[in-house]
Order: sequence, then structure tokens, then C-alpha cells
Amino acid sequence: MILRKATTEDYPSVLAFYEDVIERTPDIGIHARWSNGKHPAPDGIRAFIAEGSMYLYEEGNVIIGATGVTMYQGEDYHAITWSRDVADEEVAVIHMLAVTPDRQGEGIGAEMVRSAIRLAQELGMKAVRLDALASNTPAHRLYERLGFEYRGKQNLYAENTGWTDFYFFEYKQ
Repeated sequence: MILRKATTEDYPSVLAFYEDVIERTPDIGIHARWSNGKHPAPDGIRAFIAEGSMYLYEEGNVIIGATGVTMYQGEDYHAITWSRDVADEEVAVIHMLAVTPDRQGEGIGAEMVRSAIRLAQELGMKAVRLDALASNTPAHRLYERLGFEYRGKQNLYAENTGWTDFYFFEYKQ
């Protein structure tokens, strides 16, 4: 599987992809608590694309999956006790992983995470991390199955959830 970096021309398709995922994924309001217009927010998607951090998995010209992969971690990650103490710019963080509802359950999300890990390693990142809502138990199981380890939780504010607990994970290299 090859993840392709999204371009500014992809923005309308990427936005439509996430809107479709939100509308048609069973229980997304329970687990991920994504909602159109709030998260993933249109401006956030545009920013990920602009900084070169949005990646797409396509078949033909159809987006099957999308994810953000930043080559830095934000300040929210500082409160967690990580297995390795590395600088923010040495950490890749996986964000907003989504697979079209028509193809969920086929292992595409797992392959996208593996591809993101390979990308981070090729770029010399010393750690790969991510966070997920405490309620997103299907994502937790996926990440742990792929070699991520739970490292802690924080109660943070997000536009789509208000104050809620987020679990933080780190890939065991």
C-alpha cells in the first residue's frame, strides 16, 4: 500500500471523504465522536494539506482512506510519560485515520498505520505516537494489535467533544 501526499487540488475530495465517513460509519458518534464541520474541521483538513501532512490511500481516483501524519508532536503530548524522551520534531504523530465505510473491516486502516510508521522511519523520526478518545475502543484495539502501547491519558478540550479523556499511544520500536 502506498500513501500519497494530498495536494491543494485534493481538498474538496478529502473534505467530501471525511463528511461521508462521518455520515455513514456506524457508531462514529459514540467511538470517535466526529461531527461534520467540527472534527475533522474543514480548516484543519486544509491546514494538514497545506503543510504536507495529509495522506491518501486511493484505488483508481477514489479515496479509500485518509490520515494526517505530522513530523512533530504538539504540546498536548508533553504531559505523557513516554518510553523515550525525544524532541517534538523527532516524533511522527498519526491523526484522523479514516477508511470509507464501504471498505471498513478489510484491514485497510491497519495497512495505512503500517505505511505511516514506515514513512516516519524513512524520514528519521525517533518515535511514532497518536491519541484517541477514551471512548474509541475499536481504535485502541487496532493500535495495540499493531504494536502501539498505551502510555497515559489526559482530559482535554476538543471542539467536537468538549472536555473529555484522550488516550495516548506510542509505537514500540
